[in-house]
Order: sequence, then C-alpha cells, then structure tokens
Amino acid sequence: MTTPFLPVLDPLAAFVDVGSEQMFVSLAGGPPEVFGTVTHELHRLRDWLQERKVKSVAMEATGVYWLPLYGVLEAAGFKVVMVNGKQTRNLPGRKTDMKDCQWGATLHAHGLLQAGFVPPAQIRRLQDYLRLRADHLVSAAANVQHQQKALERMNVKLHDVISSLVGTSGSKVIAAILAGERNPDRLLALCDVQIQKKKAERVKESLRGTWAEEHLFALRQAVENWEHYQRQIAACDQRIEAVLREINGPDQPANPPPPIASSKRAGANAPEIDDLHSLLVKLCGGKDLTVLPAHTDYSLLQLIGEVGTDLTQWATEKHFTAWAGLAPGSHQSGKRKGSVRRKRNRAGRLFCVMARSLARSKHIALGGFYRRMAARRGGLVANIALGRKLAVLFWRVMVKGLSFAEAGLKAYEEQVLETKRRALCRLAKQLGRVVMPSLAEMQTKPA
Repeated sequence: MTTPFLPVLDPLAAFVDVGSEQMFVSLAGGPPEVFGTVTHELHRLRDWLQERKVKSVAMEATGVYWLPLYGVLEAAGFKVVMVNGKQTRNLPGRKTDMKDCQWGATLHAHGLLQAGFVPPAQIRRLQDYLRLRADHLVSAAANVQHQQKALERMNVKLHDVISSLVGTSGSKVIAAILAGERNPDRLLALCDVQIQKKKAERVKESLRGTWAEEHLFALRQAVENWEHYQRQIAACDQRIEAVLREINGPDQPANPPPPIASSKRAGANAPEIDDLHSLLVKLCGGKDLTVLPAHTDYSLLQLIGEVGTDLTQWATEKHFTAWAGLAPGSHQSGKRKGSVRRKRNRAGRLFCVMARSLARSKHIALGGFYRRMAARRGGLVANIALGRKLAVLFWRVMVKGLSFAEAGLKAYEEQVLETKRRALCRLAKQLGRVVMPSLAEMQTKPA
C-alpha cells in the first residue's frame, strides 16, 4: 500500500511575507531570506529571485506595503499571485514572520493558493485618482457641516431654509456675511429669484443672528477649506481625464461618430469632464452601459476604476457577484447547513449604492423586485439582492454584449408578469371565481 502524498507543482515557487520594514522570502518552504523595504532592497530582492530562475511569486495583500514590491516584480515579468491572508494561516503557536513565509511558500509550491484580482497597471492609476477624489469629497462634505455648525452657533438658520449652503445662493449669502453684510434685505437680494418669490420672509428671519466673532472666524475657515477641496477635486478630474485618454489611445480618423450623450442626469459629485460619456463608451469597446438601470457615467467610471474592463477573469456571473460580496457563502458541517455573510468590497458597495436609486422607481422591473423583496425580507436584504442583479447585468454586458443583457431584463419583466398572473389565478380559485382575459387581450391574441 502506497502512502498518498501531495505533489510539488513548482519547486521554485516563492512566497514573500510583506512588512513595513522587512520582507521575508522563501522558495518552496526552504530557509527564508530577509530583505529591506527601501527601493534598493526591492531591486535586490528582484535580482535574487531572477538568479534562482523563479517564475511565480505569491504574497499577501497587506495594507499598502505590497504595492511597491508588486510594481517591481510585475515590471520584471514575474507572475505575481496576490492571496488573501486567510489562505496562509499557520497552525496555532507557530506565528512568526520566518515561519509564515515558509508555510506560504510550501502552499504555493503545492498549488494550494488561489490568486486574487489585481487590476492592470493603467486601471490602478485610474483607481488611485478616483479614490483620492472620493477622499476629497468626504473632506469637503465635512466642511459643509462645519459651516452649518458655525451658522447654528450664531442662530442663523439659513441652512434650514435653502437646499444647499454651497449652491449659488448659499455661497453668495455666506460670502456677503463674511464681508460684513448684516442687512437681511440685502442678503435676500443675493438669492435666486425663485427663493425671493417663495421664501422671502423665511430667509430674512433666518438671517437675524448674533454674529459672534469667534463663530464668524470658524465659518470663514470652513468656507476656505471647502474651496480648497473643490480645487483639489478639479485637479483630480483633470488627471482622471488624462488617464482615460491615455488608456483609449489616439483617435483614429476612420472611427465611428461619437455616441450620443447619456440622457441620465449627472450627480452633484460627478467629475466635470466634457466628453466623459464618449470616453467611457470607447473604453468599454463601444458598449453604452448607461442604458442599464441605475448605471450613470459617474457610477460606471467608479466601477471601471475597481474592476477594469476585462471581466472574463471571472468565469461566470456567479463568480463575479461572489467576489463582490453580493452572494452569501455556504457553511455545511454534517447535517447542519447555513450561510456565511460575505464582506462586500468597494465594487459590491458601489452596486448597493446604485441599487438605492431604484427603490422608488415606478416603471422599472428591478424597482418592483426591490419592493417585493423589502416587504418579505427587509430593506437591507433587498438592497443587497438588487445590487447583485445590477452586478449580473454589468458582467453580462461587459462579457457577452448589450443584447444579451437586454434580453435578460426583458425575460425578467415577463417572468414578473407571469408570476402575478399565477398568483391572481390562485386567489380567484380560492374565492370560487374565474379569471377571464380582457377584451383587448382577446382581440390581439392570434387565432
């Protein structure tokens, strides 16, 4: 009787335990080597791997420490496998950096590590600009709240009367207040004509405050900070546009005419790029994903920044939704079966944000799906379920084309109508009634 053993698939498989100050490297579980994290040490690590004819290197995605080494190894032509730290957990009581890299290299040599998704280099550049822009948006929103707080401390209730302090009317009024104007009538004259017609008295009463010097100082600083972040956001928009044009490449004279601009209204935080829609359509291979429910140019740009445009890396739509954290995991032990809650990544959270816009839609089948699911399972479950459907549509368009996704949505709408018809027939049978088709339906039905 032969003893079963696990074959070694790659005797030169390397694993790097990434840290902020040191890198521990092992080949197929052998004695580890220690390198630093400065640029010279990363290049020395690369040369050490090349001297030993290493082809594949695995490492954990630890914070942001792996990114410099990943760029060096990617440029050198190595196959870099990024893995989740859960896959490389060692036995309890064996936790050291030396043993971690040896254990990870052993798993990698036996082919037991599953590669995670890392976008291409150009998409990572776009991703960095988009995430930085998102941070600026959060900081700018915090300074709007600081403006409201300063006004509230002076008992100025302008933010309760108008829709936005940073809109045209709000910005003019606050600028005049900081310039020393206190007369409510003159401040009202700076507002929009519709505000003057419909909210004149409310605005004037809201502008009678205490005008304490320390709170005016806080208001001025909040406004200056908000303007600073607006300039930072505009600079990010310019960089994002440059990266999109670089990815698309130069325009060809024989190219088809640019697509018609999307009819969907851009959000308040959407980037100010003139031909963003045409850039995105070209980036997606001529597919206009804004025809899908809840897909706008801004949301599409954010999704591309997270997953890129090549979605064939996920074999099926189920693989894609599971990766995004929009599908429950399974947990079975003996006769007990249960579900495991997956953690949604950035792409999964984006789909859930997009799903919220369909909650009150009246003429979209997915909106009806959300309301039916919310009535049975609650709004949170319904939001995740609808986000999963949007992710499925996104994958279908990017992998199989727009016609496939449209057919799927049409089939879903027909299925919803068929489900309602069956439910109506069951209810009529319980009440001893018969459901008859309408006269118009009988006339249109073929003989």
